[in-house]
Amino acid sequence: MTLPKAFLLLAGLGLASLPSTAGAAVKLPPVLSDHMVLQRDMKVPIWGTAAPGEKVTVKFRDQQKEAEADKAGKWLLRLDPLKAGGPHKLTVAGTNTITIDDVLVGEVWVGSGQSNMAGGVAGYAKGDEMLAKAAAAAPYPTIRLLRGSGRWQKADLSAVRGFSALLFSFGVRLQQELKVPVGLMVGAVGGTPSGPWLSEEAFAADKAAQSALKKFEATYDYEKGMKQYDKALVKWEKDVEAAKEAKKKPPRKPAPPAKVGELTKGKIGGLYRAHVKPMVPFGIRGVLWDQGESGTAVPGVDQYVLMGALIRGWRREWGQGDFPFLYVQKPSGGGPAWDYANATTSRADRFAPLPKKVPGNADGLYRELHVRIVNYPNTAMVLSSDLGAGVHPTNKFGYGDRACLVALGLAYGRKVEYYGPVYEKQAIEGDKVRLSFAHVGKGLAFKHGERLQGFAVAGKDKVWHWADAAIDGNTVVVSSAKVPAPVAVRYAWSARHPWANLFNKDGLPAQAFRTDDW
Repeated sequence: MTLPKAFLLLAGLGLASLPSTAGAAVKLPPVLSDHMVLQRDMKVPIWGTAAPGEKVTVKFRDQQKEAEADKAGKWLLRLDPLKAGGPHKLTVAGTNTITIDDVLVGEVWVGSGQSNMAGGVAGYAKGDEMLAKAAAAAPYPTIRLLRGSGRWQKADLSAVRGFSALLFSFGVRLQQELKVPVGLMVGAVGGTPSGPWLSEEAFAADKAAQSALKKFEATYDYEKGMKQYDKALVKWEKDVEAAKEAKKKPPRKPAPPAKVGELTKGKIGGLYRAHVKPMVPFGIRGVLWDQGESGTAVPGVDQYVLMGALIRGWRREWGQGDFPFLYVQKPSGGGPAWDYANATTSRADRFAPLPKKVPGNADGLYRELHVRIVNYPNTAMVLSSDLGAGVHPTNKFGYGDRACLVALGLAYGRKVEYYGPVYEKQAIEGDKVRLSFAHVGKGLAFKHGERLQGFAVAGKDKVWHWADAAIDGNTVVVSSAKVPAPVAVRYAWSARHPWANLFNKDGLPAQAFRTDDW
């Protein structure tokens, strides 16, 4: 490929950000470095800068490809699909020659999000026996690591200890399953919302996000918000002085209201430019995302809509089509496990009796918001309700193991069950409701306790009552003597639901759901 005809495509892949290199030697971005892993079975992009018009030749294995730098000095070519293996050398030659040593070919995954992705192996290994054992087994000759805009590293003990605990755990399990080299690239920052993680262009071009903003703008009073902020600021200043006199920690300064389409803190695209764009358009298999606790920071745009814009934006900017996008379910944990002796699920909430009162809407809506992200194409949720709760779950190896299971099913087409029962439809049968499910696996089952529980039923009055529930083949039939004419059902409708015990016989918990829209 010669760049004068293709530069518009390159700009879409993030290459337009490379510096102008008039009169310069051939240069490569940091992500193309010694010890890297190239994605197998796809046309792998190799790119960089050179003097305008300079011809660049790339050699790898038995391939030789050429490109010509455009007027801005940018070039890109693609190697033909590669089979797993290595190590080999890759050379890039123009007026000068660059040799990249120790190059493997295998599977490449990007990990991104906030603290549960950023948290390092060294910190989590202290309380995670499986993670500690995996780290102690380093070096891993066929696993390679890259952080942010840095360069590739071998997975020796030092590199592993400073790397993402979740992505490392995922990679170890993936390499064990696939028996090919694995490259892991992480760009994550603790305490961050999703808004800064997509480009400004992706956000501006997304119809759903822009529609949500227009709807929000119609009811948003920025001036009123500023007046409230000014009052809060005056109070804060007085509280700071009082704290100083009392020798106490001063309160946090209030944040001003954001204008429509802006973040409450930071800028849209800020984290994308710093931590993701340097990886684009490096060939990858997919993305593992762990974020959600900090929301979007974009007033009027919820996590479901924002993540749709982010997923579409990343895919467009990478230029690889709809690559697999896996994300960890939020909130973390909250439900019981099929088997507490299993290391992956040993820290799940212990099974509990039903609460006297059926939980309200708020907690269930938060969980549902994140579940809905699976509606985007080639996207899958890493089910976490049975993995252990907490803002920072401690069993990162268990989370990585579950993410690997999802990848095997979605990205690699293995015939493995990676979800628990997923609600499909309901049928009213007199005073009963029959519920049908997908992902029944080896069959529906309940675990712990003497009966299936966690279902609530309501009539037209919208008053919820706990239901009697029974498994009938691949369906569940629910009813309540207090609801003679049922119209809707909810299951596990709460952020924490240790009392909801529907599983499939593969040992995976049913996802929370509702059949109403109240």
